[in-house]
Amino acid sequence: MKEKLLELIRFGMVGVTATLIQYAVYYVLLPYMDERVALTIGYVISFCCNYVMTTHFTFRVKASPRNAGGFALSHGINWSLQVSSLTFFIWMGVPKEWAPIPMYMVCVPVNFLMVRFFVKR
Repeated sequence: MKEKLLELIRFGMVGVTATLIQYAVYYVLLPYMDERVALTIGYVISFCCNYVMTTHFTFRVKASPRNAGGFALSHGINWSLQVSSLTFFIWMGVPKEWAPIPMYMVCVPVNFLMVRFFVKR
């Protein structure tokens, strides 16, 4: 139980770092392009750091083609969920600059479960 709690805390630390990277890129690029494109560019940049931090720090497993594939698959699903929920929140009237906040509230818990399943199995 203690290890699962520590794993969740480490996931949170890595997730916050990756989320801040993604949001910063999104926010900087937003005035120059469509919000979905800005979100995607930020996602790709944060994804690169996230895999290394997730395998070595969060779940403490060796990086491998198998868990990299699972990580990429789970993040592909997560990216789709992010783009659709971002679009939804903007459609609901949330300003583009702030729409990622409720989007993250939906996507982060789902992503944790998917990444844990694919990386740890």
